[in-house]
Amino acid sequence: MSTDSLTRLLQEHRLAPIIPFDGRPILNAKLDDLDIPLCDRFMTSLSDDSLTRFLPKLRIIAEDESGGLRPTVAGVLMGTQNPRIWMPDAFIQAVAYRGTEIRTDLFPYQLDAADIEGPLDRQIEDACHFVVKNMRVTAFKYMGRVDRPQFDMTAVFEAIVNAVAHRDYSIYGSKIRLRMFEDRLELYSPGSLPKMMTIESLPYLQSTRNNVITSLLAKCPVPDRPWMTTDRRTMMDRRGEGVPVILANSERLSGRLPEYRLFDDAQLMLTIYAAN
Repeated sequence: MSTDSLTRLLQEHRLAPIIPFDGRPILNAKLDDLDIPLCDRFMTSLSDDSLTRFLPKLRIIAEDESGGLRPTVAGVLMGTQNPRIWMPDAFIQAVAYRGTEIRTDLFPYQLDAADIEGPLDRQIEDACHFVVKNMRVTAFKYMGRVDRPQFDMTAVFEAIVNAVAHRDYSIYGSKIRLRMFEDRLELYSPGSLPKMMTIESLPYLQSTRNNVITSLLAKCPVPDRPWMTTDRRTMMDRRGEGVPVILANSERLSGRLPEYRLFDDAQLMLTIYAAN
């Protein structure tokens, strides 16, 4: 290869856009697999294009190598009723255990369990509902009745949003795991931290693994539920405030700071401690 050819190849490589994993087309998915009402919700009054022209702008659909249009990873995760048809690990495995550890000698040792499926925004809401359904609420009588939950649900909401939005969907055989115990909640998210980030820098730095997914979640309204108290209007605000809220709200309720741990540079675990 001549020097000119090599130079031209390097220039083309530098100019070529880097397509994130969540923006890549899924080769065994078809446009007919998309749920039109789920896709329609991302259009606004300013979206005067047709759906077939609008969806590529959001990277819900993209061209494959032959030039045909197919749903992307984000398109399947946000625009189909059952993403697991194409991505079997795209769900949240939720379990509420008896006691403070997994003890199979107790019966039943699992108080509740569910595989939480569907579009990602529905997974977030259903996972929060799982926590609400299974946590204890203590009532105090001081100048009137005061209810004190085990977990701050705004913090739990932020934690689940972060796990769903930032997990590594390219890792095969690994799903998000939500575990509830008597004294804590554990949330496992597949994937390592970005190279520039550490556990210590999580409250201060911002980085997005899945730009397409986060942009779509930024268009999904926060569910109007009694347990949800936040000034946010959408599930993702992309301002990097999630981790500080998780830490501050949880410590205020339980007196213990939540802990992040990274296992084998392949899985991030968050522990939120329960109020006594």
